[in-house]
Amino acid sequence: MDASGMLCPLPVLRARRKLDGLNTGDTLIVKATDPASVHDMPAFCSMAGHKLIIAREEADLFIFEIQKG
Repeated sequence: MDASGMLCPLPVLRARRKLDGLNTGDTLIVKATDPASVHDMPAFCSMAGHKLIIAREEADLFIFEIQKG
């Protein structure tokens, strides 16, 4: 899911909406440009019971792989 150009809290809200449509154990890749997502996405995963598999930065892009809990 591409959340490039979106500011907090939109990347998390869009990720939550996409994850709602997935089955438990499915994964979602989120790409964001907002530096706040580095803190917001792990916090969201922890609170919502999802597993943050990967969190990395490539150039100015933050990439998260989330497994639905």
